[in-house]
Amino acid sequence: MNRQVPLTGGEKESLHASLDRHRDAVLWKLEGVNEEQARRPMTPSGTSLLGMVKHLAAVEYGWFCSTFGQEVEPLWFAPEEDMDLPPGDDIERIVAFYGRARDAADKAIAELDLEETGTSWAGETVSMRWVLIHMIEDTARHAGHLDILRELIDGATGDHRPG
Repeated sequence: MNRQVPLTGGEKESLHASLDRHRDAVLWKLEGVNEEQARRPMTPSGTSLLGMVKHLAAVEYGWFCSTFGQEVEPLWFAPEEDMDLPPGDDIERIVAFYGRARDAADKAIAELDLEETGTSWAGETVSMRWVLIHMIEDTARHAGHLDILRELIDGATGDHRPG
């Protein structure tokens, strides 16, 4: 089932629903691929399906949790290594990591008003509204990258699961 943005929903509800639609598309791009396909670098810069999902999990923690002083699980990698895939970073581990990051982000979204401000990693004051918009943009952009990578792997296309 595809999530829909409510046609007459409130601002926070609509922004969150939009983010969830793209988060779901990200996970869908991993469905049906094996470990080698998920880890395979598909661009000269080394971008892979699994590395992109790991990156998105890390930025969910960063923007929604660290920015607003919320709890973040200890990471096993440095921030600049968020797309690297050492041997233990398999599909199961990274999908679970993304799930925990989404849960933590959803908790912050639920608890904080859109006007609530926090401090970004760059020292800038940002609102929850801005972070939601930024993460919709970032997740949608990377979901598009994942769509292209997946098409190169096995021909599967589409921005959301059919039906």
